[in-house]
Amino acid sequence: MKRRTKIVVLGSALLLTAGVASAATASDTPRQRTTASDTPRQRTTASDAPRQQATASDTPRHREAAALTGTAKLYRSAGDDITFSFDAHLAAEDKADPTKATGTFAFGHYLNGEGARAEVKVDCLLTGGKVAVVSGVITDSDLPGAEGKRVGVTVHDLGRHDRLGYSWASTGSPVDTKELPKCVSSAPFEKVLKGTGDFTVLPWQPAL
Repeated sequence: MKRRTKIVVLGSALLLTAGVASAATASDTPRQRTTASDTPRQRTTASDAPRQQATASDTPRHREAAALTGTAKLYRSAGDDITFSFDAHLAAEDKADPTKATGTFAFGHYLNGEGARAEVKVDCLLTGGKVAVVSGVITDSDLPGAEGKRVGVTVHDLGRHDRLGYSWASTGSPVDTKELPKCVSSAPFEKVLKGTGDFTVLPWQPAL
């Protein structure tokens, strides 16, 4: 019974999905073109659209140094409800120091109505290609003894077949992991359940 309890509390529950919204604002028609012979206003606005798009594309975009985002559930043949969600980022100006990463991640594991969840504050993010390792300290959890513990998670972004691993894979519970260093986790041995979500990794590009 003790071993089963440890297995049940592997994961996390709070879903932190992030969406990105953008909006374009139409610019006014230049004064010198406003004449009696001008076409109707709606036509002028439409003809100006290509110019607006060209201007927007000319604006430099600042790429962040690394990121791990997304939400998905893990596959378990017994039907366990295991969810992981990430919103972790490393700013461009902190490119040389992954321990300055910010954001949160969360996870939960439930089976037959029993389980636990945890919310984590990010303290390190390393990504290489499509693999990310993120760590952080648990700030809120209904698993006794979990708060204040550092945990790490590994994600392999494989499109529709993502994989995931976690630092407590060998102990069965985050509570049983002692003094975990930052950005440490296990190999991504778990599989994402098809159709439940997706993880996205932005590769880190350090100056080597």
